[in-house]
Amino acid sequence: MPYFEDVEPGETIGPLETVASDEGVISFCQVWDSAMPNRFTDQAIAEKANLPGPIVPGIMSMGIMARLLTDWAGPDGLKDLDLVFRQPVPHNKTLTITATITDTRREGGENLVECDILMTGTEGERYVGGTAIVSLPSKG
Repeated sequence: MPYFEDVEPGETIGPLETVASDEGVISFCQVWDSAMPNRFTDQAIAEKANLPGPIVPGIMSMGIMARLLTDWAGPDGLKDLDLVFRQPVPHNKTLTITATITDTRREGGENLVECDILMTGTEGERYVGGTAIVSLPSKG
């Protein structure tokens, strides 16, 4: 885990590369208690919703993106994650999540790091983007 004093604006966090497999999305939907089949698990239902195929649930995409930050800052480090879904996230494709530090500050007794965060595909598709605030420990 990095210390607040060791990070600077412009630095990159990640990348985290992962794949949301068909099986992974089905398991997520079962834990999430989502009625199945649905647009996340079934080709025909996804097409009826004008989607190219089953998509990764937004809350699952959010969890994948949060993992980059909690792996970096620790499980209690993530304070805020504000995302914009630009296009549907597909199954079985490599997803790359990166973050760029945009600001650091001390506020309310916490060492806060602001980041821009982005989920992309292998051909430059920009699936999900947004901002995050992470709290880091201090050296002293």
